[in-house]
Amino acid sequence: MNFYFKAEKLTVGYDNKPVVENIEFALQKGQVLTLIGPNGSGKSTVLKSIARQQKALGGDVYIGGEPLKRFRPRELARRVAVVLTERPKPELMTCEDVAAAGRYPYTGALGILSEADREKVRDALRTVNALDIKDRSFSEISDGQLQRVLLARAICQEPEIVVLDEPTSFLDIRYAVEILDTLRKMARERGTTVILSLHELQYARRVSDLVMCVKDGKVLCIDTPEAVFTKEVISRLYDLPEGYYEELFGL
Repeated sequence: MNFYFKAEKLTVGYDNKPVVENIEFALQKGQVLTLIGPNGSGKSTVLKSIARQQKALGGDVYIGGEPLKRFRPRELARRVAVVLTERPKPELMTCEDVAAAGRYPYTGALGILSEADREKVRDALRTVNALDIKDRSFSEISDGQLQRVLLARAICQEPEIVVLDEPTSFLDIRYAVEILDTLRKMARERGTTVILSLHELQYARRVSDLVMCVKDGKVLCIDTPEAVFTKEVISRLYDLPEGYYEELFGL
């Protein structure tokens, strides 16, 4: 079977100190992979490394058989969109301006957007229910609104791969479900490969094709939600006391 996006013997970390080692996965177009695990287990470091936001310590990541390190920045930006937990703080920019930044990999040297580009920006904001705040200052919106605008920016890139770190943080249940449904729709209808981390296990079980469990510098397993969301696996991953798994999932 041919895989579109994969990691082989990937080691990630900081200052030559490994955080997670020997990461291996292979995804087809349109699949959703969710990383779960305790705080500090290295999920964000994995996401940054597979998106080339941070240099890997070892191994390789491939897109369509080509090593990630061979892609030039502009080409990579057309392939991969990233929404991380670090919050940008642009001054004097509206929400529409921030979302429009996703179109710049497709513009000329002056970064001038065409009317077609601007329509894609509006469509993206509409998709994430943020069109009504397009003219507001990005620095003055709530955390939940900020998360939706950043996802709109990612959608504007028309990427083949989207990497997101805790995209449902600061969102109430309604908007969290809408964001996840949007990602799932992108995967099914556009063939977008989605890789994300989530703390909410119910959401991970809902949206994922595959789930990666990360703990203590290791990948414990990568499998289907049906195989991962069992009492044995989740209790081991989070060191849950007896009975907590049943409470967590309302069993």
